[in-house]
Amino acid sequence: MRIRPVGAHALLLDCAASSPPDTLDVAARVEGWRAELWRRRERGELIAVEIVPAATTVLLDGVPDPTATAALLAGWTPTPATTTAAAPTVEVPVTYDGEDLPTVADHWDVDVPTVVERLAGTSFRVAFCGFAPGFAYLTGLPAELAVPRLPSPRPRVPAGSVALAGPYAGIYPSASPGGWLLVGRTTVTLFDVTADPPARLGPGTRVRLAPA
Repeated sequence: MRIRPVGAHALLLDCAASSPPDTLDVAARVEGWRAELWRRRERGELIAVEIVPAATTVLLDGVPDPTATAALLAGWTPTPATTTAAAPTVEVPVTYDGEDLPTVADHWDVDVPTVVERLAGTSFRVAFCGFAPGFAYLTGLPAELAVPRLPSPRPRVPAGSVALAGPYAGIYPSASPGGWLLVGRTTVTLFDVTADPPARLGPGTRVRLAPA
């Protein structure tokens, strides 16, 4: 893990850089550090306004003394295997009727019912959020089941669409353009500015895409 200064009051943890090398994949390192930093902040051992995980990094923003904080981080070792054991699980009811289900089945070399069975039986976890408010990138599928995005994005994907792209699953919280492969839909509201927190699926949350 490499620590880089960002501006005057932020640090970026580069979890793709592992020295010495370890057997954890980058996503596991990111989740390990995210959970560790959240715990440390709750215990008063870390001061940071924001802790923001991404695909390969974790950003700490609003750090009063970045140099001192970097020295603290260098002495901490997260435990990814247990960081999300007690994480909450959100069950999202999904109607599996997406127009790209046959395409996913072809990529996986299975039939459509098997695609649905695999998705419904996978324990997903929110790795990070981005793209649009409330859009959670869900990990949990084996690397060999990664699928490509569409060659050209659709101009409008309906809110609640459940989709796959690369190694991730995701649910569109609002209507927007998008190039992910559509496998289903849900009526669950995933982002509401009047709620606390506004995003229903935050980093570390376990998600089950249960058949509706």
